[in-house]
Amino acid sequence: MEAGSSSQFPDKPERVKGASISSRLGSMFPKIEPFVPRTDHDPNDLRSWAKRTGFVSDYSGETRASASDKNDSAGFDLERGFDHRNGGSSPKIEIDPVLGRTKPNQGIEIEPLVKNENQRRRKRDKPVLGDREDERKVGLNGVNGNVNGVKGNGNGNEVPVVTPSAAEAKKEEEVAEREAKVEVYPALEEEAHGGGWRLPSEMKCGLRENPGFVPLMYYGLQHYLSLAGSLIFIPLIIVPAMGGTDKDTANVISTVLLVSGITTILHSYFGTRLPLVQGSSFVFLAPALVIINAKEYRNLTEHKFRHIMRELQGAIIVGSIFQSILGFSGLMSLFLRLINPVVVAPTVAAVGLAFFSYGFPQAGSCVEISIPHIVLLLIFALYLRGISIFGHRVFRIYAVPLSVMIIWIYAFFLTAGGAYNYKGCSPDIPSSNVLIDACKKHAYTMKHCRTDVSNAWRTAEWVRVPYPLQWGIPIFHLRTSMIMIIVSLVASVDSVGTYHSASLQINSKPPTPGIVSRGIALEGLCSILAGLWGSGTGSTTLTENVHTIDMTKVANRRAVEIGAGFLILFSFVGKVGALLASIPLAMAASILCFMWALIVALGLSTLQYGQTTSFRNIAIVGISLFLGLSIPAYFQQYQPESSLILPSYFVPYAAASNGPAHTGSQTLDFAINALMSLNMVVTFLVAFVLDNTVPGSRQERGVYIWSRPEEVASDPYFLSDYALPKRVAKWFRWAKCLGV
Repeated sequence: MEAGSSSQFPDKPERVKGASISSRLGSMFPKIEPFVPRTDHDPNDLRSWAKRTGFVSDYSGETRASASDKNDSAGFDLERGFDHRNGGSSPKIEIDPVLGRTKPNQGIEIEPLVKNENQRRRKRDKPVLGDREDERKVGLNGVNGNVNGVKGNGNGNEVPVVTPSAAEAKKEEEVAEREAKVEVYPALEEEAHGGGWRLPSEMKCGLRENPGFVPLMYYGLQHYLSLAGSLIFIPLIIVPAMGGTDKDTANVISTVLLVSGITTILHSYFGTRLPLVQGSSFVFLAPALVIINAKEYRNLTEHKFRHIMRELQGAIIVGSIFQSILGFSGLMSLFLRLINPVVVAPTVAAVGLAFFSYGFPQAGSCVEISIPHIVLLLIFALYLRGISIFGHRVFRIYAVPLSVMIIWIYAFFLTAGGAYNYKGCSPDIPSSNVLIDACKKHAYTMKHCRTDVSNAWRTAEWVRVPYPLQWGIPIFHLRTSMIMIIVSLVASVDSVGTYHSASLQINSKPPTPGIVSRGIALEGLCSILAGLWGSGTGSTTLTENVHTIDMTKVANRRAVEIGAGFLILFSFVGKVGALLASIPLAMAASILCFMWALIVALGLSTLQYGQTTSFRNIAIVGISLFLGLSIPAYFQQYQPESSLILPSYFVPYAAASNGPAHTGSQTLDFAINALMSLNMVVTFLVAFVLDNTVPGSRQERGVYIWSRPEEVASDPYFLSDYALPKRVAKWFRWAKCLGV
């Protein structure tokens, strides 16, 4: 008698081969008593054994359950897979992320490693696990009382079992042989996302791979070049609005590069340890513009830039301290239960939509540069994204830097060719033109289109090291601090979605709530550094990083760290910041039109984790986005004076001083009017309240699934992905809430 697969799986019944075995069993046991189920058997023992062998997971579905088990199943739980109370198990229920309806059961989820075409054809014809279980029960089935060729019908009568033919027995031998040859991916872990199988990575360079210093240096530079639009263009917006000079713009850009490099390395070692770039975030740009355009700062002439920068520094530091407390105290772990894709998607999308009044109104000041730039960006990023040059998809990865280089050269030839030369007007903007009436109408065009109006390159030093408090001692006001506290909460929600999406992209399990709290706490500390150095905005995880990882197929921790080292070196070269500061404003605005649109798309893509066709989700997202745009528009209309003083693209950010809120406290009025004029804050509040009060199942809401804390200790692979370095972890063993 052959043992079949029983040697490998001792808890499963032996395979009965042919009729001779059945007849021999019949002679040994002429009559079998009716089957009586065991009452002292715990089905969880078999289930835990199956999980250890890598055969079954909570989410993938185990085997086909009996009819009684199906009836006893309590339903589907998105986080644990199925409810196995009383030993019951249910077949897998799959939700189509696009159509939002259930898929038919496809049987076993284990994907064999097919080595040739013959095995691939045999694989398609192979029965699913549930059918094999039925075959194994031929001649030996305790549930139906079918043993030794005799079947008990429940009435004490014996019904002979049809003996399988020789052809069927031969076919069964072939099936058993094919089963023995099936190889499962050796790298598969027990569970990947919510219990799903861990699939082979498509990354060219994984999280902890070490292909050598030269490839890592190339991957690191590639990573940061694709994020150039997010790293360097915020100072081009805020510094001129603060009354800063070209030299101030160059110094702030150098500061942003330094802070981004330092905070990225810190996050890579002590945060979530995912390959995510930290930098000046667009989340902090809108509140910065609100503070910059406050009524009391409009008439400042002397040291206006430094005064407003110190005000921003103080607000950022206070908001960052709140974010650090949220993470280190473990409150973020509790808050995560209320943050789901239906909240994250409209909130992140509103960050990009908040700048629609700035984007093309600024780019339109020089349409002969901005429109070709936007078109070239779209061609590179969309139409040429599949073209490879020497094995590299250059246009897809380097769409932003390539388009900047080409349009910058084009703008230089326009300037050198005299396209912006006006009789009697000097390109030295604006000092030489304020006294000539004929030049006033051309000053705006020359400032936005010419490539030689910046004095930064001529005045910047070759070597300059940004240092803390370089603009002076920060100024702390309660009203601006209240704004940044709420904005830091929105930044944390943005980072939560980025952590989850990035962890799944690099083929790793999602972090635990403690690890997410650790990442948020460190982001708060990094924003404190940004406030001390004076970058103008807080530091947080760049949402566009998810798109960069998908484009480059590089998710290597060391590559990101090496690239961050280059950012630090570049920040010490003053001419680098000066060169970037000389980019024409129309070019910068056209790039930001693309970047903000990308943020909107990345935010809405988060809905893939829930049911996109659910009316509940559609209504919440739609209402959140509409009110997130409409309510701020209501607050922004109470500013007739601002519309006469400020440029049109800054008017929406001046509602803090003239909004409709009147509580009797100027501080509280300023904070309320400012917060309610921010699209992302209103969108977040509406989505947060609706998603946590409107009834909906976990699978419908697409609740984020985080790994369990016990997996950190039981899974060495998981531990190496997220755990702190050993020398650091021993000092934080008390902080269990941080996943240490």
